[in-house]
Amino acid sequence: MKRRYAVLALDRFERDAKTAHGVIAYGSDEVVAVIDPACAGRTVYDVLPHLASEAPIVAGVDEALRYEPTALLIGTAPQGGALPPDWRQAVLEALEAGLDVVSGLHDMLGEDENFAAVAREHDCEIWDVRKPPAVPLFSGAVYGVTAPTLLLVGNDCAVGKMTAALEIVRAANDAGANARFVPTGQTGIMIAGWGIAIDRVISDFAAGATEQLVLFAAHERANLIVVEGQGAINHPAYAPVTLALMYGSAPDALVLVCAPQKAHIEGFETPSLGYAALIRIHEELLATVKPAKVVGIALNTRGLDEATARAEIERAQAETQLPADDVVRFGPHRLYGAIAPALTRHAPLRSAAVA
Repeated sequence: MKRRYAVLALDRFERDAKTAHGVIAYGSDEVVAVIDPACAGRTVYDVLPHLASEAPIVAGVDEALRYEPTALLIGTAPQGGALPPDWRQAVLEALEAGLDVVSGLHDMLGEDENFAAVAREHDCEIWDVRKPPAVPLFSGAVYGVTAPTLLLVGNDCAVGKMTAALEIVRAANDAGANARFVPTGQTGIMIAGWGIAIDRVISDFAAGATEQLVLFAAHERANLIVVEGQGAINHPAYAPVTLALMYGSAPDALVLVCAPQKAHIEGFETPSLGYAALIRIHEELLATVKPAKVVGIALNTRGLDEATARAEIERAQAETQLPADDVVRFGPHRLYGAIAPALTRHAPLRSAAVA
């Protein structure tokens, strides 16, 4: 059943509500209003034109109800994933109005006694998107998948790995493929309607959870499997999620997603790595288990003027000798066309003793 979302993003919609942005841009459920007093009286298009939505921005839940939403979407996923204390009242107002609540936070809203009681009273559902199912340990069954698997990796969190994956899937399907997007984070799950938030899975089982997602996509007869990336390989906090995806998805190829203007990992003094270092580290790690090469660069040039953006794309191509583009700004078809010949299946390493 399709939802009609009112998005909760109090004083954060323009700044860092990436969950809201992703669902507006790529979700199949309609966003009918955004709740953010800082931008009230404007539309989404007025604030963020690239989202191409005329949904109104209002100051509170009561105003959002005029647009007949059926669910409240928590529109941000802050570090640590806690519900901001001053958002509780808005969630309660939504539940009391009969709206379901969809949340990608690490805080499990359905386990909050107050929220759960109000939801029961008003016959509402709370969907905690990050709550993982029971998953097995990694088994190696993914090595039997016949469709090539492409994994998106990046130079930091929030550089556009999910967006690039969705755009590549679109271009592949436009070219006649049966490509499948594999969601591994809360926003991707909200867009696709399925998936597992890998950063919520116990570490021993994270690669196994990733494997199950790829196996599901293969079962759906995809002939190209595109896995949403998470974190970054040198991120002091989130590198373990990146590693789980690298080994659990058993990729045949990688696309490197970079914001070229980044000098350091956000929130840390850790330097961002250049193209050569990122390519080398990812390829060397995978070479010990199931070799895969970086086949292209997807740049996030938002905030740069067009001339600077094109210069960054040319620099990336010159430094790596790989195709590069901004798949949002200039469309995904050129990059997909350039990497498509490299999207072929490869076998994992096998010990001679095992063979």
